[in-house]
Amino acid sequence: MKPTIVFVYNADSGLFNTLGDIAHKLFSPKTYSCNLCAITHTPLGMKDEWKEYLDSLPVEKIFLHADELKKEYGIKNVALPAIFLKEGDGLKIWIKASEINRCSSMDELKNLINSRLKRLK
Repeated sequence: MKPTIVFVYNADSGLFNTLGDIAHKLFSPKTYSCNLCAITHTPLGMKDEWKEYLDSLPVEKIFLHADELKKEYGIKNVALPAIFLKEGDGLKIWIKASEINRCSSMDELKNLINSRLKRLK
């Protein structure tokens, strides 16, 4: 069975939240609170390079927003963005917000994920 990693954005789901996020990214990108989004998405959606990278990963992937993490797993009071490893019905932190926030490029984020994937084998 393939491992599952769960990407959780530091943003809430829903149309109005999405529109607010787009505006924030456009007008004040340096203060945007989700480095995972900032690195992997444009205001109009996922970057092609990121999509291709995700498609190449040998794991299952789930994408959630902060409110969905709380609703589906009861997890709150955790710094986001974060990447979790799904174990059974639960999640454990796999890559912390502080680690994601230290990444300043997509290459750095991909290298971080790749180094963790090597440990799963």
